[in-house]
Amino acid sequence: MDQLLINVLNGISAGLLLFMLSSGLTLIFSMMGVLNFAHASFYMVGAYFAYTLTRLVGFWPALVVAPLLVGLIGALFERTALRRVHKFGHVPELLITFGLSFVILELVKLIWGLSSMPFAPPPLLQGPAFTVVQSVADGLSLVWGAASPERCASTAELIVHCSTFPATRFFMMAVALVMLLALWLLLTRTRIGLVIQAALTHPEMVEALGHNVPRVFMLVFGSGCGLAGLAGVIGGVTFVTEPSMATIVGSIIFVVVVVGGMGSLAGAFVASLLIGLLQTLPLTVDKSLVHVAASLGWSVVPGDLGYPLMKITLAQAAPILPYLLLVLILIFRPKGLLGTRES
Repeated sequence: MDQLLINVLNGISAGLLLFMLSSGLTLIFSMMGVLNFAHASFYMVGAYFAYTLTRLVGFWPALVVAPLLVGLIGALFERTALRRVHKFGHVPELLITFGLSFVILELVKLIWGLSSMPFAPPPLLQGPAFTVVQSVADGLSLVWGAASPERCASTAELIVHCSTFPATRFFMMAVALVMLLALWLLLTRTRIGLVIQAALTHPEMVEALGHNVPRVFMLVFGSGCGLAGLAGVIGGVTFVTEPSMATIVGSIIFVVVVVGGMGSLAGAFVASLLIGLLQTLPLTVDKSLVHVAASLGWSVVPGDLGYPLMKITLAQAAPILPYLLLVLILIFRPKGLLGTRES
C-alpha cells in the first residue's frame, strides 16, 4: 500500500511537470493561435541556463533568473522573427518554430557538449521530503524527512515497509500548484489579465482602446517560454540535464494540449495529471493478456494467433498509452476534455 501511494504521487508530480510545460504552450496557442514547436527546446535551455547560473550564484537565484532569461529570448524571437511570418498563416509559423528547435539543440550541443550535466539539487532538496511507513500494528503513517532506521526495522513479529518520496519531486509539485494559482489570479483578477483575454477574442477593439496588441502578444509569447524555462530548471535538477531532454517531453506536451483541449488552461491541468498517472502507474504492472487468460482458465501458447501482442505487459505498453488516448480523444471528442474549439 505504501508503494502504491508513492507511485501515485510520482504520477501526480510527473503530471504537474507536464502542466508547467503545457501551460505556457496553451497560453501561447490560446492567445496567438501559434503551436510553438520549439517549446520543449525552451524547457531544455532553462535547465542549461540554471545549471550554469547555479555554479556562479547558487541554485535559488538561478531558479528566478534562468526563466527570465528564457522568457526574454522567447520575446525577442517573437519580435524579430515570428511576427514577420505571422501574417502568412499557420504553416510558416510551424516551420519557423520547428527550425528554431533544431537551432537551439545544436547550440546547446556546441556550448555544453553531448554528455549530461552534473546538475545536483541544493542541500535543502536533497534526500526525501517524507517517508511513508507501513506496519501491521500502526497501518500507514507519514514521517517528514527520512525515517530513522529503528522506525523502519522489521522484526519476526512486526514487518515494516518504508518508502521515501524525493524532496525534488515534492518541490516540483509545490511550484506547479503555485504557478497554477498565479496564472489563474493573473488572468482573472488583474488588469493585464483582462487585456490578454480581451485581445484573445477582440484584438481590434483592444487596439482601438489604446492597448498595444503586438506588444501584448510579445509578452505572452515570452511569458509562455519563461514558464517552459521554469519547468526546465526543476526538471533538470530532478531528472537529468542533457541535450535529449527536449526530445523526451517534446511530443508528450502536444498530447497534453490536445487531450485537455486546445487553448484550455484547465484542460491542460486535468490532462497533465491524467497522462502523468497513465505514464507512471502501468510501470508497476508486469502482467499481460496472457496472464489474464491464464487466470480465467484459458490456455494461450506461443503458436496461437496474436500471441506476440498478447504477451506484451502493461509496463511495456506504458509509453504507448498517452498516444492511444490522443487517438481516442481525436476520434470521439476532437475539442478535447475541456476545450471549446476543435483540435
